[in-house]
Amino acid sequence: MLVGSHRKLQSIQDTLKIEYSGILLQNVNSEKLLGIIIDDCLSWNQQINKVCTVISTRLGLLNQLKHYIPQKAAGLFYIAELVEEYTVLTGKTIKYLIMFTTAVYICLFLFEDLDTSLIIVGLLGNAAYFALLQSFPYFILSSPSFIASVIMVIVNHYFAFSYFASVWYPFSDVMAFFTICLWIVPFAFFVSLSANENVLPTMTENRTKSEDATDVVSNYFKRKTKGLGLLSFLKHAQDTVLPQRVRKQY
Repeated sequence: MLVGSHRKLQSIQDTLKIEYSGILLQNVNSEKLLGIIIDDCLSWNQQINKVCTVISTRLGLLNQLKHYIPQKAAGLFYIAELVEEYTVLTGKTIKYLIMFTTAVYICLFLFEDLDTSLIIVGLLGNAAYFALLQSFPYFILSSPSFIASVIMVIVNHYFAFSYFASVWYPFSDVMAFFTICLWIVPFAFFVSLSANENVLPTMTENRTKSEDATDVVSNYFKRKTKGLGLLSFLKHAQDTVLPQRVRKQY
């Protein structure tokens, strides 16, 4: 009798233990599942925050460009007008810039460990710029000096990008090299493309024997009809974008 009741009690205890362990197992599984769900939610929240940060950064950049581009366009317009007004001074300034960049290349060759080919190509580019300066303020797009200058701009950028992609330098040093050695002289020529539009025809230029029959005045007005240059482009953009003021007639 006692043995039977003891066995029943033992079986009841075993059943309770099994049920209790099942409940514990279910609780553990539910806690793991809840932890996985929380981790997924946190990861999704982090990804959403990253996307929102990128979008806000891009919108901020666009907002800055909205104010930056008109200011730079106005500055270029003003510089182009100064170039047309002070042509001789502009030519001297470009000459001094070429001499300055040449001195920078020589100092880089003497005191820095830059690639020799990069410096040689830069000096050849300055030689092409100096040849183009001889006909300033007149620019003939089909002249050998102009074509050589454009080719040297492309070659200089190719060598510079190839070198700085393989050799690490601080970003400030790279930007200083590009600004002083690669950009400042071509930018000066680019701004000066419209300088020959308002130059008086009294300034003669070197002509070949085949061009001796063409007088200075006809050559001047022939160039005036082309309308090339930065200032012409900016004036055309101003007339197209900005509203025109209509005069009142009384």
